[in-house]
Formats: sequence, C-alpha cells, structure tokens
Amino acid sequence: MAELRPSGAPGPTAPPAPGPNAPPAFASLFPPGLHAIYGECRRLYPDQPNPLQVTAIVKYWLGGPDPLDYVSMYRNVGSPSANIPEHWHYISFGLSDLYGDSRVHEFTGTDGPSGFGFELTFRLKRETGESAPPTWPAELMQGLARYVFQSENTFCSGDHVSWHSPLDNSESRIQHMLLTEDPQMQPVQTPFGVVTFLQIVGVCTEELHAAQQWNGQGILELLRTVPVAGGPWLITDMRRGETIFEIDPHLQQERVDKGIETDGSNLSGVSAKCAWDDLSRPPEDDEDSRSICIGTQPRRLSGKDTEQIRETLRRGLEINSKPVLPPINPQRQNGFTHDRAPSRKDSLESDSSTAIIPHELIRTRQLESVHLKFNQESGALIPLCLRGRLLHGRHFTYKSITGDMAITFVSTGVEGAFATEEHPYAAHGPWLQVKTAVGEKAQEEEVPLRSGTIALLRSAELSSHPSV
Repeated sequence: MAELRPSGAPGPTAPPAPGPNAPPAFASLFPPGLHAIYGECRRLYPDQPNPLQVTAIVKYWLGGPDPLDYVSMYRNVGSPSANIPEHWHYISFGLSDLYGDSRVHEFTGTDGPSGFGFELTFRLKRETGESAPPTWPAELMQGLARYVFQSENTFCSGDHVSWHSPLDNSESRIQHMLLTEDPQMQPVQTPFGVVTFLQIVGVCTEELHAAQQWNGQGILELLRTVPVAGGPWLITDMRRGETIFEIDPHLQQERVDKGIETDGSNLSGVSAKCAWDDLSRPPEDDEDSRSICIGTQPRRLSGKDTEQIRETLRRGLEINSKPVLPPINPQRQNGFTHDRAPSRKDSLESDSSTAIIPHELIRTRQLESVHLKFNQESGALIPLCLRGRLLHGRHFTYKSITGDMAITFVSTGVEGAFATEEHPYAAHGPWLQVKTAVGEKAQEEEVPLRSGTIALLRSAELSSHPSV
C-alpha cells in the first residue's frame, strides 16, 4: 500500500528533503543516495522543493510489497515552441541504493552502479484543468520495480515491456512500454555508485510489434518525430487513439520494413512460455514425455549455462554485436559482469542452488528429433526469429518463465554453439540449441525443420506481465 503526501511532509521513515543550505547535522541524517537524487530533481525543478510524492507505507526492507520507497511527481511546463506539451514528470526512488547499509542493495563501490544502477521516470501529458497528477503511474512503476527485484533482470534504453493492458486500466490503446534515457535527468554520482534515469514510454501494440521485429531505438526515434505520439521528450498521451503508422502510413514501409531488411532485429531473446521434448528418446512414463528429468529431479541450468545464455541475451541487445555465443569459462562467476555485482542471483539461475547439476557432469547430447512448444505470444515471435535474426546470421533464445528450460536458435554464422551442421539438435542439460541452415541469402520458407515439430500451447497469456 502507498500514501500520497508532499515530499517535505514529516514521515515515519524519511525526513524532509534538505535544501542546499541545510545544516550539516541535518544533512547527515538524510540518506546519502536519496539526497543525491533529490539534488538532481532540485536542479531541474528549483521552484518545486516539495513535490507531491507517493510513498510506500511499509518499506520493502521492512517486509512491504513495494520496492520503491518513493515516487515524486513534478509539474513540467514543457516548451510549446518545441512541440513539448505541459506534463507530469514522475521519478522513482528505490531501484538504486538510497541508504548504503545493505538493507536493500549490496554496496559494491562508488565506481560501479548504485543498486541496479538506474531509476525509472515517466512523463504523462497533463489534461486541461488537471490540478494534481494522477497516481496510477506510481503503481505502474512499482510493478516494473517488482519485476526487476524478483528477476534481477535490469532494463536498458531500447528495451520493451509487453504489458497487455492499458497502462491506466482504461480503454486506452497505450498498452505496452519502451524504455529510453530521460531527456532531462542527468546521471548522478552518489556515494554508493552511479545512477542513470530510464524513462517509460507508453506505446500501442502495433508499435511494440515493430520494436520487436526491428529494434526499440528505431521506434523511439520515429515516436520523437510525431508530436502527438510523444514528440522530442517522448511524453505519453493516454488519449492517443492512433498509432504512428496510422498517422503516417509511410513509416511502416519506408522506415521499419527497410530497417528490418537492412539491420535485422536486435532483440536476441525473450522470457516466454515454452518447452521442448526429446522425441528421439522413448519416454519412461507419461510424465517423462512432458518434462525432461534426471531421476526424479527436474534438470536445471548450471551456473555456467546460465551465464552463457545471459551473455547471449545481453550481446544480442547490442545493435552491432558479433554473432558469437560466448564460450563457457570456468573462471567467470555468476551475475552480470558489466553492470552488476557478481553475488547477485540472476533470473536465469535456479531458485535452489542445491538443485543445480555441476556443469562438468552434464554432457552435450545430440538429438535426432525434438518437439518445441510455445504459447501463442511466443509462437508469434518465430517470424521475428527467422526474418530479423537468423537470416542475418544471428541467434535467438527463448527462456522459459515457468522453469529452467531454454531454446536457442542459431544460424550457420554463429560461433561457439554446441549444435552443429551434422547434429542440428543438441542439448546441454535443459538448454536446447537448434542449428538452422540459414544464411543472409536464404529465404524463410527454406529453413529446414528436419524431423522437429513445433506446437503452439493452448495456454492463457500472462496479463500485465513484463516480457523483456
């Protein structure tokens, strides 16, 4: 639960924001990470020292359900001459390390990221006559923060979030999100590391699909060129009734389709409802035909496999990344190596470390035939996998959100894969790789399925669940 109050109002867990001339004794009582972010807010809004703020009644570190301690809401006048309308500006506090005492985040030094390394922002167009900001964006931000805390998957600019519901629970067509750098908030150096600010941008379903098929940054640039769809500061208008492709039909063919043909997709993988079966191995019983097990314990990804899949997903988000699956390196530790402490548990790891099978005891198996199963939303991304990734000599991974299974499609141009031309289906524990004879000049209909089969599961799609 949360309550709405001015940020300067006294509260049980946080003092009012100190001003620039606050006495040293007072400033020392104020959480240093929080103070640093407030400083950036004061730079941007010097005339709003005490904005309205949604605060978690029971803080996350005291057992509450909301990871964000606060969400501040500012009134931004915009710039009519630059097609930037007046809007509400929401800024989160809690994804970064506010306190530095390990109550929420592990301190890893001042040179790296603070906490998860970012805070969320959101810009909502102000309606005529609106005197106070709506509070629903704060709950939206809490929902994204819960996903980050529970999965320990971080966001970066260009990412998309499939939400499958109007962001404000209305009848709006704005039902999904892209993320980008906030156009005004500058990175902040805090005593506990660096904090950047990622802005949520509401988009329609058609715009989300275009971002998946091409890339998020490309769609963000198109949104910036259409004032009613976001404009230069990418302000979300929940009353927007047309997509950018309906506003300007030429954008689809001249920008998106050409971009897909030239660049492919930079989406290298998704969390999805998926599974696979080894059809070349006779099932021992009915249950065995539906899941792959060692004895009575389900197979789980080893730490090394976890890292390799994670690196595959991360590298695929880099537009100019080389199509290489990183080798398994026993010297490297679990956890993100580029922006996160090694001790953090990643969402690809098993929930129970005791159930992880040692990597050295898992051998790579060559399979004769496989059965791939996807729910409807995941199956709809198969053309993206073919057209946007494999035809460009890249790879694409489905990681199950209901278990430890993973399915990676690799083209002939990808190095470091354990699936080969001779053995196109290969498994390492619950991680399946499918090698496809697809090159830059191949056509989608020429992709050989060999003896494999694909089925769409008749399972309900997740409602309001981020799929990043």
